[in-house]
Amino acid sequence: MKRAIPPLLALAAALALAACATPGPAGEARALLRPAALGADAANAPWPEARWWSAWGDAKLDAIVEQALAGSPGLRSAEERLRLARSAVDASRAVERPQAKLSVELSDQRFTENGLIPPPLAGSTEWNNSAQIAASWELDLFGRRRAELDAAIGQVRAAQADAQAARVLLASQVAATYVDLARLAEAKRIAAESQAQREQVLALVRQRIAAGLDTRVELRQAEGLVAQSRVEIEALAEAAARTRHALAELAGQGPNAYDDLSPALAPIRSAPLPAALPADLIGRRADLVAQRWRVDAATAQVDAAKAQFYPDINLVAFVGLSSLGLDRFIEAGSRTYGVGPALHLPLFDGGRLRAQLDARRIDVDAAVDAYNGALLRALREVADEVSSLQAIERQQQAQAEASAAAEAAYELALQRYQAGLGNFLVVLTAQTNVLAQRRAASDLKARHLAAEIGLARALGGGYQDA
Repeated sequence: MKRAIPPLLALAAALALAACATPGPAGEARALLRPAALGADAANAPWPEARWWSAWGDAKLDAIVEQALAGSPGLRSAEERLRLARSAVDASRAVERPQAKLSVELSDQRFTENGLIPPPLAGSTEWNNSAQIAASWELDLFGRRRAELDAAIGQVRAAQADAQAARVLLASQVAATYVDLARLAEAKRIAAESQAQREQVLALVRQRIAAGLDTRVELRQAEGLVAQSRVEIEALAEAAARTRHALAELAGQGPNAYDDLSPALAPIRSAPLPAALPADLIGRRADLVAQRWRVDAATAQVDAAKAQFYPDINLVAFVGLSSLGLDRFIEAGSRTYGVGPALHLPLFDGGRLRAQLDARRIDVDAAVDAYNGALLRALREVADEVSSLQAIERQQQAQAEASAAAEAAYELALQRYQAGLGNFLVVLTAQTNVLAQRRAASDLKARHLAAEIGLARALGGGYQDA
């Protein structure tokens, strides 16, 4: 009992001095924004599914997306960051558990003649030996270790969400590049039709020149248009080749992996879309989930920083052997052991702990600001894509009417020119309008699909927070 009194008195005295280093008052914390307060609809939207691109019914696209998700170096980097975060959790958990270590020291040492050690050891050379097993266990009475573990777990969950966000982004990039390649292939097909059409007109002009109905001016104009079509076809072929290379990079393949790929734009079916912004967007967007976990991790770091102001109490025990001379090292009289508490308490640190706590509070504010910014950006992205889809659909309806009128006007102009009732300039103007309308239809289809991709990504790409 008498031996236990001094440590207890020391502990009580240390606790009494705990007020010497204090956390200080906390400022006003940032508030997390709520989707419903920003205009998100109260209904949940069941779109998109996890494999949203499969709704288009394109087996080639399905295969390329799966290939990208399986072999992209960017995804592997995200998974490596996740493993690193998990290692930090394992390290935090290990600190909570009892620790033990073995130390053995054997040294042939000469003891100084002018030091504290008296004769006959002074001036002699002896083996100085020790072997000891020491164990310690930190009592986390104020929750510092638990808060550090919570912070590490929050970072792991943020890294998990980041990895899912990377998958969603990659799938949308692959789909967008595939649609762009299909648009270029469609544009090249239209350019080839245009070239064939212009060659037919060139043959007609030559016939009319032979009959004395046209001049060489019309001939040069028709020849120039045929040459222009060849230029357009080559330019589109170049753009398509570069797009194939980009698609191969996204899929983790060599640049020539998709040299034979020429997807068609027309067969791709548009997917049904939601009518309103979902209120559960926070659970659908992996980037939002990651930011929310970072807020929790930063808050846990504040708790850990507050706990630094309170004492650390360790239970320490050791047992071992210690002797001068090897002959007595393993004798019973060489044994040594001890047990007792160890306490560490900050008293005066020049404001270091308070500065650390202030920094952790600033980290929380920054994490909240990052989350709020990500939420506002997510809502804006969804609203942008919905507005684009609605506007593109109205444009497609008007463009279909314009395309039909242009085709009819071209047929009429060509018939009148063949009959000698019209001039070549009217034919050229009508033909140019037809080609412009065909390209516009192709571009609007590609833009609609691109907006679908953007909306699928903006709505989380099928991610669901667990």
